[in-house]
Order: sequence, then structure tokens, then C-alpha cells
Amino acid sequence: MLSLQDFEHRAKRRLPLSIFGYVSGGGEEDLSLRANRADFDALRFQPRILCDVSGRSQRLALFGQDHALPFAIAPMGFSALAAYDGDVVLAQAAREMGSFAICSAASLTPLERVAAQGGGGWFQCYIPGEETRIGALLDRLLTAGFDKLVVTGDVPVAANRENNAKNGFDAPFRITPQLIWQGITHPRWTLGTMGREIWTRGMPHFENMEAVQGPPLFSRDLVRSTIARDRLSWTHLDFIRARWPGKLLVKGVLHPDDARRARDCGCDGVIVSNHGGRQLDGAISGLRALPAVREAVPDMAVIVDGGIRRGTDVLKALALGADFTLVGRPFLYAAATDGVEGVRHAMKLLAEEVDRDMALLGVNRIEDLRGLSMVKA
Repeated sequence: MLSLQDFEHRAKRRLPLSIFGYVSGGGEEDLSLRANRADFDALRFQPRILCDVSGRSQRLALFGQDHALPFAIAPMGFSALAAYDGDVVLAQAAREMGSFAICSAASLTPLERVAAQGGGGWFQCYIPGEETRIGALLDRLLTAGFDKLVVTGDVPVAANRENNAKNGFDAPFRITPQLIWQGITHPRWTLGTMGREIWTRGMPHFENMEAVQGPPLFSRDLVRSTIARDRLSWTHLDFIRARWPGKLLVKGVLHPDDARRARDCGCDGVIVSNHGGRQLDGAISGLRALPAVREAVPDMAVIVDGGIRRGTDVLKALALGADFTLVGRPFLYAAATDGVEGVRHAMKLLAEEVDRDMALLGVNRIEDLRGLSMVKA
């Protein structure tokens, strides 16, 4: 396993089509999904030579906390469906590598266990536009020990993910001939992931959408709640800011005016993201939106995700103004194929690329990347 891409190839062989398609796919025609990679590929460095780079370090501080790596693990729903105990695995590996993983509200693992066993302090929520239900979830998060809250703002309705329907992915799941066949033809996943989970902890449920447990993963008649997300507005963010004592971020920002609005609400940071190309198909990439957002909120923490696969991608994002980066799918593939050890190895590979690329660029510190010369291919 020499690159993050190698884990994707292995995961594609091991996971049922419904699960792999859910993780890998985007919305509709995958325009935004492909744009995430294309915009990274379109940038080229102009490196400097004969620089003493013997003192290089990729350590980076975020919200006053020092991290060994300039990247962390993005929130991903259904991680425990792709990898056994996936949410805890991702959190444990990230912590061991000197970084962090953001627990997703679409997790099948109770957030309390992610915090206790994985050491996670970051939580990403899909919240309803109702203050009573928001307040109950905030109380639950505080009790569990989370101190950084990411409010997802770009999912007022569920996206049109046609690939899920074609591949037999539904939530809650329904037993169909297609799903049965995928289970039979992928026994390692059926027994080692799904079967092991049910044997160890019982039937998985949607655990973290609200303050109470949601429906089971498999159901004939239950429909996954959209929890009135289409009512969510900036007024609710004001409410959250007044109730939440920890760090508060908004995810899904692509327009500089939204970044300014988040700052005015008292947010501590924004995550520039098109949701991995999984929401509005045709939305610009986080990388393309990054410079304008950075200019709009120069004194605010700006994190970016979407399409990062190489160390050069991390450095391009940091050079364009990001304070930190998030990587999603590749680390979930690593968890699916090799558990904690796989995620550690994947993070180590990316860290080695960042270190090597810094030397080849002629920089010693992440701060030196700002203003680095890049041209479009």
C-alpha cells in the first residue's frame, strides 16, 4: 500500500457494491465530485531550489491545540457499515497519529462511545430547525465531552444520489435479492463487518441525529428522518452560539458572504466544502472557493476538504489560505480493509508525502507556504 489510492482499489474489491458505491459516489452526474480533483490537478507549483530545508516541520496549531499533522479525518456517515467499528477506529487512529477525526451525526455508533473509546472531541451535526430539539442534542454532546461542534449548513434536503438506488443502498436498509446477493458474494464484509457488529453489539441504529436513538439500520417500514433541516437558518446558529460554550464551526461554506455571516454569528471557524460532491451537483469545489473565503474572514479559522489525495494537495490548500485540511474517503477505505493499522498507515503515507514535498518546494514550515507561487496548468 504505497498511496491513498491503493486503499480505494482494495476496498472496492472487498466491499459490496452498495456500500462502496455509497462511500465513493456523489450526486447526480458527479460534476462536483470530479471538480474536487480537477481543481487540485489544475494547479502547478513553482518550487525554489538550494534552500536549507533540514529544519522542516508540518506541525500546525488549530484553536490553540498543536497537531502533529496538517490534516485530520473528515466526518463520514455510516463509517461502521464500511468498516467494523469504523467511527471508533477512525478516532483512535487519528489520535495516535497526533491529529483528530470528526464524528458524524450519521454515525451508527453512539457518540458517547466515540468520545470515550476514540478520544474524539469533534462532532458534526445535522440539526433540525427547532430550538427544543437542538438544545437537547447540545446537552447530550456536552455531557459526552465534546468541545468542538460543526454545524452542517448545506443539507436542507437530501441530495439526489442516483448511484445509491442503482446499487441497492437505502437507509434504513431493506432486505432485497440484490442486497442478499451482495452479502453472499462478499463474505468477508458480511461476516467480518456486518455480522461481527450485530454479534457484538446488536442491530445498529441511527444513533446521533438527535438527543435520542433513531431507527434501526434494517427496517421494512421506517423512513430515515430528515428532522426538519429545511427550516434551519442563521437564527438557529445564533441560538446555538448562545448555548454552546465550545468552539463552533459551520460546514458547507462556499460563498464569502456566508463566511462573513458565520463570523457575525460568533462562529470560531468555517469548513469550506461542497460535501465531497454529494449534495448540489454543479457546486464549485472547496479549493476554488477557498481564496475568496480566506479574504472575507482573514482572522477566522478556515478549514477545507474535498478531493485531497496527495501531500501536494494538502500543501496547495494550505498555500491558498487554509488553516487546516480534512481528508475523508481514503481513510475510511483504509479502515474498511485494515482497521486501525490501515488508517495509521494511510495517515503515515500522507504525512510522508507532505514532508517530502515541503523539502522539494524549498520550505521548512507550513507558514512558509502562504504566498507560494503556483500557476494553472
